[in-house]
Amino acid sequence: MDYKKIWSKANAELKNSLPEHAYKAWIETLTPIGLTNDVFIVEAPNRFAYDWINNNYYDFLVAALKKQAPKTELKISIAAPSRQSAMSAELDKKEPTKQSNAGKRHNINPNNIFKTFIEGPNNQFAKKAAIRVSKTPGEGSFNPLIIYGGVGLGKTHLLHAIANALVEGKKPTNVVLASSEKFTNDFIASIQENKSLDFSRVYRKADILLIDDIQFFQGKEQTQEQFFHTFNDLLVAGKQIVMTADRYPGEMVGLQDRLLSRFESGLHADIQPPDFETRVAILAAKAKQNNVSIHPKFLETIASHVKTNIRDLESCVTKLLAHATFSEGEIDETLVETVIRERLGNQAYGQTTVQDIINRVCAAFSVTEEEVVGQSRRKNIVEARQVVAYLSRKVLDMPLSSIGLHLGGRDHTTIMHAQRKIEGLIKKDKKFKRRVDIVYNELNLN
Repeated sequence: MDYKKIWSKANAELKNSLPEHAYKAWIETLTPIGLTNDVFIVEAPNRFAYDWINNNYYDFLVAALKKQAPKTELKISIAAPSRQSAMSAELDKKEPTKQSNAGKRHNINPNNIFKTFIEGPNNQFAKKAAIRVSKTPGEGSFNPLIIYGGVGLGKTHLLHAIANALVEGKKPTNVVLASSEKFTNDFIASIQENKSLDFSRVYRKADILLIDDIQFFQGKEQTQEQFFHTFNDLLVAGKQIVMTADRYPGEMVGLQDRLLSRFESGLHADIQPPDFETRVAILAAKAKQNNVSIHPKFLETIASHVKTNIRDLESCVTKLLAHATFSEGEIDETLVETVIRERLGNQAYGQTTVQDIINRVCAAFSVTEEEVVGQSRRKNIVEARQVVAYLSRKVLDMPLSSIGLHLGGRDHTTIMHAQRKIEGLIKKDKKFKRRVDIVYNELNLN
């Protein structure tokens, strides 16, 4: 196979498997040189990139290449000084780029706008803070704004949404958006190429500076020093700064105290994993965006299993669409199960379903599934039915109406009553509590 084709396929693999900021900051800088005696040669733009990629991404590169050519070994070389200058100039065109209302968005994702950001209790405050900043950038009480939370919860979406709102606005605004790794890369390149003034011109002349994943500044003393001065210059000039992080700034290690002090002086908005209703809404929006019809019960099945990462939720919809398109089949329960297993693995998939809870409760309380979902008012059956409702709410975080549908179409007030009833019994009846605990433990949800 031609080395360019090998690199093209390996590159696509890396783009899908690595975080976007990492791929753009490092993998995109590599240039394939050739394939000789089963040794694949790629060229890094400079010594800094060479060291960083070797230390952090070498194994990823080898794995991606071996998928295309199993016997291939990898060698990373460094570009000649003359090529380093040319490559640095080319990289400067990519990111960050100064954005104005009349200019193109360049590295801003046009799909990440406030309208497409699904709001729920887990992210409501962060979204409102982001909207406020986009309308009144530089306002003291919201400057700097730090949006923090786990991977794949929508921090980058809000960052791009702010940029999009400002670019579309009537007031001329110089927006600079970059990942922390790109900031580091640009800073190193500016030193090597003696372009410190150009670097300052891009970052310190921003009306609003948006930096993604500031946790990657940890341990990089010179980059922190440069960012500290950039931060100060912009703040003194009344310019807006927005940053994202994977944790609260005060919990970060490896950052200078004075930098942490600046970070803690502004507004902090955290994003938590979405609740069940928000997860279903995200899936529905993604399905609509892709023009794919997925039955609501399948959306709920996915939302019951994929709980902590929005990217995983959206990936499930994309995979369902791909499977249905390529196989020309309908999206059914078997396909949904297959996609969830692909995403989470067999063990994770088997942890939480309403059917599991019904089966376990029926076994523990010596009743049948037909009795539980039926209309019988016998005490032992009603009790078992209420335990199913209680555990479905506690374990799966399902909405009351959805639990009711699984229990013969009962309304939300009946499920609320069942939940309160079981909570009361657990408190006063130790034997009953033990029976419920046994079911809970058997589901591996302790």
